[in-house]
Amino acid sequence: MEASKIQLQDSKKSESFRKKILAGIAALLLLVGVIAGFFYFRVVESRVYDEDGQISAPEAKLAPEKPGALREIYVQEGDIIPENFVVAKVGEELVKSKEAGLVILAEKEIGKTANSADPVVIMINPAELRVVARVEENKGLDRIKVGQRVIFTVDAFGSKQYQGVVDEIGASSREPALAFDISQQRPTREFNVKIRFNVGQYPELKNGMSAKVWIYK
Repeated sequence: MEASKIQLQDSKKSESFRKKILAGIAALLLLVGVIAGFFYFRVVESRVYDEDGQISAPEAKLAPEKPGALREIYVQEGDIIPENFVVAKVGEELVKSKEAGLVILAEKEIGKTANSADPVVIMINPAELRVVARVEENKGLDRIKVGQRVIFTVDAFGSKQYQGVVDEIGASSREPALAFDISQQRPTREFNVKIRFNVGQYPELKNGMSAKVWIYK
């Protein structure tokens, strides 16, 4: 009988000890969760994210002054040409480049009628390539400043990270798309944020590539 009482007491002590251990582990896990949540919040608050960025540069559209048939095209996509280079012949008119740059589009349909509103060649200056992020006005736009550090990735190269800096913040919002919201909320505007990067260091980055962007305060 005495042995049974001792055994029962030991069992209760063991159960109490086990509960204390479990309670301690639960408290520790809760503390770790709180700390992790705090640091996650700090990290999220320290940066602005956009998943709809795109690499682009201003386009120079070359077209004839007078309508005419496209008789010759002297360049192709991917060519790097100098300033004042003859790119096409439309009728008797020679269409020339206005500055040096990279050809990103060249009309291939010889005989097609071309006019001043229908470019036969489109060019960019690779030095002007920027990552253009689209940031909503209520999702961190007020925390973005010129010169802030940026990390971005491009879909074409998976998780490889690239470095850049904020170069320009749009003075006005992007042209909004028409949307009908049953909630009757005011439409949210997006602003372009242009990010400069070292074009020579990252020659694999091309005009039109999609990008994900993290802008750090």
